[in-house]
Amino acid sequence: MYEVNMKKYKIGLLKGDGIGPEIVESAVRVLEVVGKKFDLDFAFTPYLIGGAAIDACGEPLPKETVEGCLNSDSVLLGAVGGPKWDTLPGNLRPEKALLGIRAAMGLFTNLRPAKLYPALKGECPLREDIVQNGFDIMIVRELTGGIYFGERGYREGKYGEEAYDTEAYSRMEIERIARVAFETAKKRRKKLISIDKANVLETSRLWRKIVHELASEYPDVEVSDMLVDNAAMQLVRNPSQFDVIVTSNMFGDILSDEASQITGSIGMLPSASLNEGKRGLYEPIHGSAPDIAGQNKANPIATILSAAMMLLYAFDEVEASDAIVRAVDKVLDAGYRTADLAHGGAALSCTEMTDKIIEVL
Repeated sequence: MYEVNMKKYKIGLLKGDGIGPEIVESAVRVLEVVGKKFDLDFAFTPYLIGGAAIDACGEPLPKETVEGCLNSDSVLLGAVGGPKWDTLPGNLRPEKALLGIRAAMGLFTNLRPAKLYPALKGECPLREDIVQNGFDIMIVRELTGGIYFGERGYREGKYGEEAYDTEAYSRMEIERIARVAFETAKKRRKKLISIDKANVLETSRLWRKIVHELASEYPDVEVSDMLVDNAAMQLVRNPSQFDVIVTSNMFGDILSDEASQITGSIGMLPSASLNEGKRGLYEPIHGSAPDIAGQNKANPIATILSAAMMLLYAFDEVEASDAIVRAVDKVLDAGYRTADLAHGGAALSCTEMTDKIIEVL
């Protein structure tokens, strides 16, 4: 009877490079424990991506990986890249696989929370008076359009050889990401700031126009605009003013990385990349950290919290997701830290931090 009532989910694992295999393994261990606790049956299938895929089959995103991800209920990603592959041409770089899998899965939304945990206020590089009340920001980043996917190349220009990258956004692309942001704001503090560069860029002027058009459909959400350069300053001047941010692919990439630093450690932040259905890709926002790969020093929390986001957004398993988040909170409140947060003091290894979170679960 127990097995009949269990919910079954197929999860693709993209461990990738560097610390990727270590942190994904930590998330899998946590999911297995949560599965037993909440009657959830997870079937994990690994697929190659990034440098590991280049080494094995000569390309960063094999066809088998794409097919496997499309046939999974959700996907958990570690990290890709490293100096070993830095000299390869652009179309063969490990990072190319990220753009490819996002496009293949139709992942046009990237949700990046940036939260300052009370236990980590001392890790924030900002003044105590700025962060005394903490902050909890959700950055909604458009993920499959803009300059990263635009026409590019080399040509003979006014001053000789030049390179170019083109940014373009359609009404459809802007409308769908803006709706995600409005709906997200409705479930939070009902405040949405749209970030653009409308004083210079035509794409931003269209972006701003469409966001304002949609605002009439969400009268309970307070909407305002902010230029991206001002937003970069405001994030370090007064981060608590932000609730939900919506912005383009490149601006979102830059601002979410800035936001990660004021939380104390980039090793703490998860992300969710979503399409119009339930399927999504969940990953920590940090990189592959090749300098500590294989040393059991990585902070697994961002990947574990990415798994919690997967339970929430992909599977609607609210209780299971909340259990992981609460366990992380308790472990941090108890003073346990990995090397990135220990500042030379007592530090837990990747597996030890995972053990502590599992103990609380």
